[in-house]
Amino acid sequence: MNSGSRLIEICQLERTYVVGAEKVRALRGVDLSIRTNEYVAVMGHSGSGKSTLMNILGCLDRADKGDYLLNGINTTRMSEGQLAHVRNRQIGFVFQSFELMGRLSALKNVELPLIYSDISFWKRRRMAREALERVGLGERIHHKPNQLSGGEKQRVAVARALVNQPSLLLADEPTGNLDTATSDGIMLLFEKLYREGQTIIMVTHEVDIAVRARRIVRMRDGQIISDLPTEKDPARPLRDGEQIGGER
Repeated sequence: MNSGSRLIEICQLERTYVVGAEKVRALRGVDLSIRTNEYVAVMGHSGSGKSTLMNILGCLDRADKGDYLLNGINTTRMSEGQLAHVRNRQIGFVFQSFELMGRLSALKNVELPLIYSDISFWKRRRMAREALERVGLGERIHHKPNQLSGGEKQRVAVARALVNQPSLLLADEPTGNLDTATSDGIMLLFEKLYREGQTIIMVTHEVDIAVRARRIVRMRDGQIISDLPTEKDPARPLRDGEQIGGER
């Protein structure tokens, strides 16, 4: 585990949904600790609880029981307004479907999270431009989504997630709508961001994507069943000539 300070501390987190007459226990006493500048993949089959965990980490949902501390602050006791403030200032989101506004340019899409802040117009523009340059789209800032490739759209989405310089970048199946070559480009971008100091948590069902992270958390039936460095994850694809157990 990275030796940085603790960014996330989760203790005995529980979440139950009522679906018709049935109660679904999505999370069952989850404990998790993530330090600043870690790169973590969360895996699990449908119904494992990984999406519920991601929503709580992103302050889009709240637990029924337990504690979620982000930067030492317990979010489970926050009001809706306080949670919205945390989402806007500390968390960046990257979604599978990009979630871009079709009528807006790349620059204006990236600028959206800053609109309701007290940041001046020209500073917002500068921050959005710098975020696009950071993801390699400095020459495409005036293009609209329908003028961009799938990979470029996802880069715009990453730039938008980074524009507020968040403590945490959450990526939900970030390569789900991309072909293999384009997916590789996005994962190289995530690697670059990680090396620059960004904390990243990525939900994915693809082993080939998960192993690009540095740590893999696996979930089943609302619980964490393993939490290992990527090199020790049993499902990691073997390299050429490598044997089970790491021997050659």
